[in-house]
Amino acid sequence: MKMGFRWYGDGNDTVSLDDIRQIPGVETIVWSLHHKQAGEVWTEEEIAAEIAKIENLTEEHRARGITKTFKADVVESVNVHESIKLGKTVLGLDRDTAIENYKLCIERLGRAGVKVICYNFMPVFDWLRTDMFHPLPDGSTALFYEKAIVDELTPESLIASMNLDDGGMTLPGWEPERLASFQELKEAYVGVTREDMYANYKYFLDAVIPVCEEFDVKLGVHPDDPAFDIFGWPRVVSRKEDLARVLSLNESPYNGLTLCLGSFGSNPDSDPVDAVKTFMDRIHFSHVRNIKHFENGDFIEVGHRACEGSIDTTGIMKAYAEAGYEGYVRPDHGRHLWDENRGNTPRPGYGLYDRALGIQYLLGVWDAYRYER
Repeated sequence: MKMGFRWYGDGNDTVSLDDIRQIPGVETIVWSLHHKQAGEVWTEEEIAAEIAKIENLTEEHRARGITKTFKADVVESVNVHESIKLGKTVLGLDRDTAIENYKLCIERLGRAGVKVICYNFMPVFDWLRTDMFHPLPDGSTALFYEKAIVDELTPESLIASMNLDDGGMTLPGWEPERLASFQELKEAYVGVTREDMYANYKYFLDAVIPVCEEFDVKLGVHPDDPAFDIFGWPRVVSRKEDLARVLSLNESPYNGLTLCLGSFGSNPDSDPVDAVKTFMDRIHFSHVRNIKHFENGDFIEVGHRACEGSIDTTGIMKAYAEAGYEGYVRPDHGRHLWDENRGNTPRPGYGLYDRALGIQYLLGVWDAYRYER
């Protein structure tokens, strides 16, 4: 298993590479070119510059005796354009052109040494919460989903509330460029069914997987977040049977999962440990986090320890350890702790401290069960 940490880049993250360097066990930086919009081609120069920033040490580092380096094996995400999901021209781009652009990104990332690309196939919104900094009993804050609010909101009012509650940072999946085109997207999805989505999904996979195989880049789809339909739009990567169907759309081992256990577990009917065991050989990347469910349908993100919430994070890491998992893992969303709640406001869910604590918990469980084998 290779432990990673998601980083949004210089000037776009309150966490630095030097901060991450001091977290024991982190080998890989999970990165992206966050200024690129879905459907755009990533240039070789942009890719090389970001990888060099992640993997290389400066003379100043060497003068301080720093030798720890990172790999840049995992990209999260190369976003899928809505024309691909819809199977028709939308937002000024047709499906086949968008796919050709995606194939070129895969090729260039593969040539640069990237091993896994995370992506999602969610319609319109990539993820949804109602409060970015909801208080927990210990004084920390975390991402929170309140069902009653979502049931009452329209997509338009949700967009307005997200804009007001973003902590001053642009949120991936809620970029201004995407939100500006919301009305066109809303109209484009009228009448689109789950079967339509699966047909368009297969068309995409059949086109891009041969490129993945040629350049040795695995694709890992992220489950829907939350893992149930919202606003009537069909979500097709929510349940266990959905994951199985996506994998069956193209049987290549390069078509796999980014199994985010928090997103998958946001549906209380799902069993994250069972999903890990079932799909182990197709999980290329995994996010491990914990959430706490409430009887009214709300959920909040909590510390990574299994006893903190409703996700059996210990059972998840035990399953990975007993299988000798060799893929990539990262802690997912963490609470906002200490000075992060006193002015050093991080990107919601992506502070330093709780993710660092989470890594130590996950690695501790991993080590304990690995040594028992």
